[in-house]
Amino acid sequence: MKCIHCQGNMKKGTAPLHIDRKNCHLTLDNVPAWICSQCGEAYFEENEVSAVQDLIVVIDQKAQPLAATA
Repeated sequence: MKCIHCQGNMKKGTAPLHIDRKNCHLTLDNVPAWICSQCGEAYFEENEVSAVQDLIVVIDQKAQPLAATA
């Protein structure tokens, strides 16, 4: 697998994933990813992205009442 930015070789590893939403900022450390050995760009596979999207839905639901009272 080659990096789409620099054509470097990709290797399995982990990377942080930063998510900014309207009312919250979330950082997940050590998310499984493909990491470019040349430029360090991280690519996340579909199953990890799907799990994070499910988590975001729950966070949005839980954060909504808090934002309404601010």
